[in-house]
Amino acid sequence: MGLQGRAAIAGYVELKPEKNPQGEPLSGIQQWAQLAQLALRDAGIAKSEVDGLVTSAVPETGMFAPATLAEYLGIEVGFAEHVDLGGASAAGAVWRAAAAIELGIAEVVVCAFPAGPLPVPPEPKPHPFPFGASSNEYGSPQAEFDIPYGNLAQNCGYAQIANLYAARYGYDPRALAKIAVDQRTSACANPDALFYGKPLTIDDVLNSPLIADPIHLLEIVMPVAGGAAVVVTSAERAARARNRPVLVRGFGERLAFKTPTYARDLLQTPIASAARQAFAMAGRTPAQMDMASIYDCYTITVLMTLEDAGFCAKGEGARFVLEHDLSYRGDFPCNPHGGQLSFGQTGMAGGMHHVVDATRQIMRRAGANQVRDCNRAFVTGNGGIMSEQVVLILEGAA
Repeated sequence: MGLQGRAAIAGYVELKPEKNPQGEPLSGIQQWAQLAQLALRDAGIAKSEVDGLVTSAVPETGMFAPATLAEYLGIEVGFAEHVDLGGASAAGAVWRAAAAIELGIAEVVVCAFPAGPLPVPPEPKPHPFPFGASSNEYGSPQAEFDIPYGNLAQNCGYAQIANLYAARYGYDPRALAKIAVDQRTSACANPDALFYGKPLTIDDVLNSPLIADPIHLLEIVMPVAGGAAVVVTSAERAARARNRPVLVRGFGERLAFKTPTYARDLLQTPIASAARQAFAMAGRTPAQMDMASIYDCYTITVLMTLEDAGFCAKGEGARFVLEHDLSYRGDFPCNPHGGQLSFGQTGMAGGMHHVVDATRQIMRRAGANQVRDCNRAFVTGNGGIMSEQVVLILEGAA
């Protein structure tokens, strides 16, 4: 059971990340439409062929997000999804689009994730995530048991994970720093990356300010504006498009908790189950992957994903990182676009950059940081604090 590889990514768009965007900001639905137009143009597919869409939340409407977009685009669709998995939403969108296509309920599905600034309304709304918490409403467990005691936001949660990892397996700060350094090496070959032309050393990482012990500033993503989208269609339709089809061969998805307070074991992440399902569905193994594009909000996220996905044994992540070159030109290319740590994290679009990263490599369109002989990719999305995980196995058509 599962996907049969009959759906493929046929085109994509990835906006260059910007720290301080200039010009008049577009509304959320305008940004979505712009991304859809550019991705369809890249695929060589007309808007009139679109009969499905997948989105995250739309800022202009609290409900009916897909219908709002379909109305704005002037299309009718037979498949529409609103995915709410945080940083795992983009990867989750892709497998849902592929499943809809294989079921025969859609032929061309656009998955878009804007992340640009929005117009400021006359009466600004309160911040949607006060205190750095995602659920401050009365009655939520986070509001009752986490916020009053300061256990909130991502830095605290990932620091807890890193400290627990250190207590159980030991912690090699130089290995964690090397993840950021190898990805910066890749970013320095990617003109679109935020930190293009700004090389980094392990000592630079370890000498950067300590934000939440043991995590340093340069081990944490920098939020920027941007956006990304892909067009998913049938393998047959993709074969007539402009680019090499990138087949969606397998996926896995696992949700275990919302906040670390309720995790059974912070070091047994949902990525393990998601990866097992994805590899089994695709009929592939970790050793058969030509590259990995791993959601990298923090360096500890990459380390634990490598372990739990089966690229190395539990507790052996530091050794694996030290023994391999993770840059685009290395023996284990990981996040060859620079990762969110060096490309930049464009909000909800951050997860889609990992999908695009793998797609671009398999399509052989990566330019200076092209991975040699890249035909298969392992892609992850991570929501919350290692709480929601999606894995994709992508493979180029012969």
